[in-house]
Amino acid sequence: MTDTLKDKIKDIEKEAILKALEGCEWIQARAARKLGITERMIGYKIKKYAIKIKEVDISKAVVSDVDVHDYGINK
Repeated sequence: MTDTLKDKIKDIEKEAILKALEGCEWIQARAARKLGITERMIGYKIKKYAIKIKEVDISKAVVSDVDVHDYGINK
């Protein structure tokens, strides 16, 4: 069976999303920023590719290099 270009692109996109999620401790907002897409778009693609989201203990999540301007927070 030959994969079409469309199938290959889907596989590459799904793999990139999975790697970003794993690298960002399964926090969708971080993964979206890493990929250069919106949170809404990553949510759509997670649903599209039926990616199972792992539950994360947010108290153990590592926060680093956060720019308060990303969140609309004033100093």
